[in-house]
Amino acid sequence: MRQVTTWAEQQGSQTPSLERVAVFGSYGRGTAGVGSDLDLLLIDAGASGPQHRRLLNWPLALLPLSCDALVLTPEEHDALMAAGSRFAMELGRDARWLWSRRAAEHPAFSGPLRSPMQDRCG
Repeated sequence: MRQVTTWAEQQGSQTPSLERVAVFGSYGRGTAGVGSDLDLLLIDAGASGPQHRRLLNWPLALLPLSCDALVLTPEEHDALMAAGSRFAMELGRDARWLWSRRAAEHPAFSGPLRSPMQDRCG
């Protein structure tokens, strides 16, 4: 996971619009095993266009594992989480935030990285 966190930190330093990076799915739950792929969530304020085009902006091939990524704007992420779908509930439960611009810009921040849904719901 350290390599993924380092990748996220590098992307954050190179992309000012990147706000947060999380893993979800089996890596987020801590149940990943041999053959598990990496499910990655990028919150990018500058994202636009369809997902397949958004993904072209990110060097996912540099990650140490096969990766499925989802790139959302903060507004899209908030709307998804507010919708209450099964995917939103699983994402809220399983997301493990690896990097946040807020934490990177404020090193004294030492608390866990929380999702906006966690901030609203406890």
